[in-house]
Amino acid sequence: MGFLIRFAFWFSLVLLALPFDVGPDGNGRESVNPIQALLAARDAVGDIAGMCERQPDVCETGASALHTVTERAKIAARMAVTMIEDAPARTAPSQEEPVTTGSIQPKD
Repeated sequence: MGFLIRFAFWFSLVLLALPFDVGPDGNGRESVNPIQALLAARDAVGDIAGMCERQPDVCETGASALHTVTERAKIAARMAVTMIEDAPARTAPSQEEPVTTGSIQPKD
């Protein structure tokens, strides 16, 4: 999920940096240049960082959720490792036993 958020952020910055002349939108807002977009993104990140000071309960809940997700990921990883280790090893057929596919009659 974090990858998608980072991808969307950087992709939007790339789109803002490309020189397209889009003109004003239907609400009369002008398009922004890349420097304005970068400054707005910096201010947004600063505002998000200050959210814990304004609403500490949101940060506590987020930290608890992150802890829960981390613990569940660890448990899932342990289960996957256990399943892989307990799986029977598949061995190649030995040279002594002929492999019969049914398309050719085996020799007697």
